[in-house]
Amino acid sequence: MKRSLALVSAIAMTVSLGACTTAEQTATAGAATGAVAGAVIGGNVESAAVGAAIGGASGFVIGRLSNGNCRYRANDGSTYIAACPR
Repeated sequence: MKRSLALVSAIAMTVSLGACTTAEQTATAGAATGAVAGAVIGGNVESAAVGAAIGGASGFVIGRLSNGNCRYRANDGSTYIAACPR
């Protein structure tokens, strides 16, 4: 039961990122990566929180430095870079 709840939550969060800007997407990915890394390295909740904060901040900066360009996926599965919607 816990596993299916985690799977449904992960799918819902992934789908909801489609409406985010590039900076928001990279901040979210950075926070998630930082939280996992912090938890693995530190082994406690405090380390996970610090990792999430550092990852989120660095992800946001990387997203803002993308010069207004976003990465898109076409219907055929290929990816391309074009100006982000305003």
